[in-house]
Amino acid sequence: MPTPQRVHVTHTFTSDPATVFEKLSEHENLGPVFGAKITRVRDGDTSRNGVGSTRRLKIGPLPGFDETTTTAEPNTLIEYKITRGGPLKGHWGVQRLSPTADGGTLLDYTIGFDAPVPGMAALVGKILTGAISKGLPKLAD
Repeated sequence: MPTPQRVHVTHTFTSDPATVFEKLSEHENLGPVFGAKITRVRDGDTSRNGVGSTRRLKIGPLPGFDETTTTAEPNTLIEYKITRGGPLKGHWGVQRLSPTADGGTLLDYTIGFDAPVPGMAALVGKILTGAISKGLPKLAD
């Protein structure tokens, strides 16, 4: 997935991968993680939070944008992309979950994107990295 800007965050949860997957895949749980108001637009093709499920994010005064789940492999992988609106181009996200030796879960989270204005992608990347790093612990374990 080629895009010039990358955000990479890891976080270890004390809960098992099934619990973390359930929390991350439920769109409404992500508001505190992204510092956004999140509204469900549609359920997935075969399950509530599966492939095709779409959420609308509204961050501060910026126009809202939609993210759609493109891959949902229970307890291991969630992928999504912006499908409507937003100032970013080619935006995608990948959340990989791995069990830890003590029964917890390691989340490896990567986001890629570009922006139409020079320097904007780097600035957004820095803001996203900080917000997600601070927000993930708010996702109750």
